[in-house]
This record gives sequence, C-alpha cells and structure tokens, in this order.
Amino acid sequence: MIAERLHYLGPEGTFTHQAAMIAERQLRGGAADGVVLEQSPDAATILTAVESHQGWGVLAWENNVEGYVVPNLDGLIDAHDAVGITRVGVDIAFDAFVSPGQAEGHPDIGGWGAFAHPHGLAQCRRFLADHDLDAHPTASNAAACRDLRAGQVALGPAICAQLYDLDVYERHVEDYAGARTDFLVLAPRDEALCHIRGLRDGGMAEFESVIAFIPLHTGAGVLANLLDILRDAGLNMTSFISRPIKGHVGTYSFVATIDAAPWSAALRGVLERVVDQGDWVKTLAVYPRREQPAPPVDAWMLPSGGVRGDATSRGTPADAGEETNEESAARRERAAGRELLW
Repeated sequence: MIAERLHYLGPEGTFTHQAAMIAERQLRGGAADGVVLEQSPDAATILTAVESHQGWGVLAWENNVEGYVVPNLDGLIDAHDAVGITRVGVDIAFDAFVSPGQAEGHPDIGGWGAFAHPHGLAQCRRFLADHDLDAHPTASNAAACRDLRAGQVALGPAICAQLYDLDVYERHVEDYAGARTDFLVLAPRDEALCHIRGLRDGGMAEFESVIAFIPLHTGAGVLANLLDILRDAGLNMTSFISRPIKGHVGTYSFVATIDAAPWSAALRGVLERVVDQGDWVKTLAVYPRREQPAPPVDAWMLPSGGVRGDATSRGTPADAGEETNEESAARRERAAGRELLW
C-alpha cells in the first residue's frame, strides 16, 4: 500500500520535491498516478501530517557535503509515530538566479543578499565569498527563488528558472561537484509495517536500519560497551553519530545505521540485549539495502594538518634492544616530522 498523499517541503522545485517524485514512482513500481504530492511549509508540518495519518512525508536526511540534516534527524528521534521506509538520493547542484532582466551584461552583484536554505548557503560558500554576498537563510531553496526581488540572488535547482521566471546569473555555483542528498520517506508505524511486510513477501531480503540508542547510565566505557555489542554480533555499521538530549548537559542519543533488519537474528539479539540492560532503543527507519561504495581514503582527501599513520611502521619492538641503530634513527626522523598529536 501507499498513502494517497505524499507531503514534501515546498514550494515546487525544491530538491525535496524532486525526491518525492522519485519516491512516488519507486513506491508504485513505476506507475506515476494516483498519489497527490502536497507542499508543506516546513519539516514539522510534514511530521505532523504523517503522525496524524494524513499521508506519508519526505524529509531531507543526509548530504555528502554538509552531513546529516540535524533538525530533521532530531524531529524523527522525537516523533511518536513516524518511521522511515524508503531512502532515495538526489544529485545536488545550484544555479544563481536574479530577477528578469538583471542578468544582462553580468552586472556586479557585490553586496547583494543571497537567499537559500541554510544547507544551500553552506554548499555555495565560495560563490558568496567571491561576490561579497550577504547570506540570508530561507525555509527552502525554491522558496528563495519564488520570493526573489530585484537586488537579490537566489540559489536553487536549475528547474526554478522556468518555474519562477528567473534569469540565470551563473550556473553550478556549488563548492563541490558530486554533491548528493539522501531523503527518507516517512510513514506511520502501522502503515510502515504493512509496507515492509509487502516488500518481504515480494522477495526483498536485505534491509538497512537506523537505530537510536540512549544509555540510561553514563560514565566511562558506556559507549564502548554499546559498540562492543554491535561488533560482537558481527554487524556492519555504516554511520554512527551523537545528538545531545536537549536541555540535559552530558546526555546523548547515539544513532547508528546498520546493514541489517531489526527482525534479523543478529540485530534483534543486539536490541534485546540493550533493552535488557536498561537502555532506551528506537528504530527510526528500515528500508531496502542500498549498494554501499567503499572507496579508498586517498591522501588528497585528507584535511590539512593532523598526522597520517604509516602502516609499514606501526608498533614498536617488544624489547627496545632489538631495534638497530638504523631503525632507531628512522623512527626518530619520522617522529620529528610529525605535528604534535594534541
């Protein structure tokens, strides 16, 4: 089954709108009719619609430049009746738009205001700096395009030029080519169970899960113990982050993305063990497993500064006397070239 309405962050032309169109086709197996795509002004409204059984929703989840969309992650942790059931990806690229006629002659836009969603502004920092633009966050990139006025610049998807009758000042103003955002389709938990059951009955065998853990006791080794339980179960964890429990100093929830379904023997055993020891667990999403790239981390990808380990020189002799003069000199030379680790 699929809901009659699919709520997305509006207006038309947002990346979330594009994700909603992709998700709707995937959920229907290619058929693209019968479901109403409905605009919502913000993520909170989308979550409210899902939890009140007024349809399903689409929320931005994770971007490979800016990371998790933290307000949406926090909203799902706190939601009482919403869970992710499908994950879809959208390639992200930004054009810079101005009002009709203002792009003629490519005028100097220094000092103008640049308008976009906070993640959009963060992904176009170089363009803003090069043109001395003041950043102004908006509810969505498409809203910035829809509401654009003379003397302003909007950053958004290419489709917004046609949708809102705008001129393109410059194309592809994002800092990083290859940016991509993953979105979660959310459903009430009872409808999510029906949907997942249908996938399993149809032969889908591999799933990913997003699980939130809150240890109810703090102190040394609490997080290590949780990670040990996951490791000992042989589970592959592809992401692990922490979020503060708001208003309570020193307390956190830990969110793990795991290559297994909650009903699998390994992950079910982990969840039962964590609950039995008195901690809190919540499944935030279960969706068909994606292909996970495993590229090497090459030297050019590393941030500046820091220390890079040398696999050929790891470890020290059990007995310092075993080290030859040449080995000792080489070790001292490597150490002298390192930055202070702290």
